[in-house]
Amino acid sequence: MKKFGLTLLTACVGGAIAIGGYKAIESKYNDDLSFEDKQQVYFTNNPVSKNITGSAGDVDFTQAAASVTPAVVYIRTTYPMSQGGGGGGSEMLEQLFGGRMRRQPQQARQASGSGVIISPDGYIVTNNHVVEKAEKIQVTTNDHRVMEAKVIGRDPNTDLALIKVEGSNLPIVKLGNSDDVRVGEWVLAVGNPFNLTSTVTAGIVSAKGRGIGILNQQQDEEDYNPFQPSRNTPKQPQGNTAIESFIQTDAAINPGNSGGALVNTKGELIGINSAIASHTGSYEGYGFAVPVNLAKKVLNDIKQFGTVKRGYLGIGYYDLSDREQAQKAGITDKYIGLSVGNVAKGSGAEAAGIQSGDILTKIDGNVISAASDLTEHVGRMQPGDKVKLTATRNGVEKQFTVTLKENAGELTAAVGANADLFKKLGATFKPLTPAQKSQYKLQAGVIVTNITPGGILDDLEVAEGSVISGINRTMINSVEDIDRGLEAARRRGMVVISGIDPNGRAFTNTFGLSR
Repeated sequence: MKKFGLTLLTACVGGAIAIGGYKAIESKYNDDLSFEDKQQVYFTNNPVSKNITGSAGDVDFTQAAASVTPAVVYIRTTYPMSQGGGGGGSEMLEQLFGGRMRRQPQQARQASGSGVIISPDGYIVTNNHVVEKAEKIQVTTNDHRVMEAKVIGRDPNTDLALIKVEGSNLPIVKLGNSDDVRVGEWVLAVGNPFNLTSTVTAGIVSAKGRGIGILNQQQDEEDYNPFQPSRNTPKQPQGNTAIESFIQTDAAINPGNSGGALVNTKGELIGINSAIASHTGSYEGYGFAVPVNLAKKVLNDIKQFGTVKRGYLGIGYYDLSDREQAQKAGITDKYIGLSVGNVAKGSGAEAAGIQSGDILTKIDGNVISAASDLTEHVGRMQPGDKVKLTATRNGVEKQFTVTLKENAGELTAAVGANADLFKKLGATFKPLTPAQKSQYKLQAGVIVTNITPGGILDDLEVAEGSVISGINRTMINSVEDIDRGLEAARRRGMVVISGIDPNGRAFTNTFGLSR
């Protein structure tokens, strides 16, 4: 037995010496290897995962282009214009010329875009900003048939719209699965840029889940011009009810491509082209498409209900992928997830036990790297649906099950640097329901509740029940929007509040912060 033990010990020691010697030799050997030889050693020991698959098929675009192009349509929209020049300027000119000037009616203005037929009986998906406020919508198919279209419904929060033409056995595009799309795979953009019908361009998926602030970006009403050839972005900002989780591609997308198809090489629709990032208004390498899985939910709701049934968590948050926002929330060491800044009263989040300061890291098991991961996931769901959230609180991981509600609950307080200004407003707020937005003909807004005497709103004589739609030209739907508007107020030294009073009259009030 002793002999066996001695033999075993000798073997172990010898093995250790051999391994140590091998490692020493290997280290010196590796130092002598060229970069190319090291690459061969590395990739032999670390093969690329065989499990990464995309939604694309073979890298051959001809079949995909042939199957998709017949179902992509050209959309021309006509907008009404006021008669004559209007106002005193025209009257003055008539007087100067002895009344001989004839007031000519201005011509109706036109714009164009693209759409995708998704049902043989004539349902077509396009962008909201392509058809919004259009008096007439004319659709031209790939085989040159011209048809009038009507709007079934619009959703500015995703920049999607559903329109319909009368027809049967129309060619359609097969709906794909945008969750299967992978960065780096080939895609085609099909549309009608610069009035060039049935144009196909190719590129790759550059990124997914991209939030670029286009739907939240405030654009002045007087600056908006739907006829400007370079414009390829939606008009109305939507607060944080906007859902931005774009597929980014470098396939060439230009004005006129809006509402067109982004497809994989199997000819499956994976996105609706919506926007470009450009300094010139034309293609500079960055195009963005609404994922088709989000579009499916929106379009089905519009077809069934005439509007989108959207569920709400009822939280305000800071996106920790934005370091400035993270530092605002007091986070200096982690830059992933969402820091909860506000939990609305009566919301699903409050009922589930989520608290201000929690850091949301997963939703239904999917990692939350940025706000778009949360908003797109929730955006596909209905009121009454449940989501499982993973969060850390004081370094401890917790699980929550939240039942989504039809409204976001009561907004009570902002957090961070602008909490003091929020308090000075002297009120709490409730978001408008979809029905109320339709009633007031507003895209955004919150109802004023519980006004505090001596606050800004009290001094401005804003009545309870009024709707505030904007603060310092930021459209308001949430605490996050109010915080953003107040940040602009802090920079400018004044608060500009716009909205509608309980009697339906519009108002704009200004309050200096120095008072």
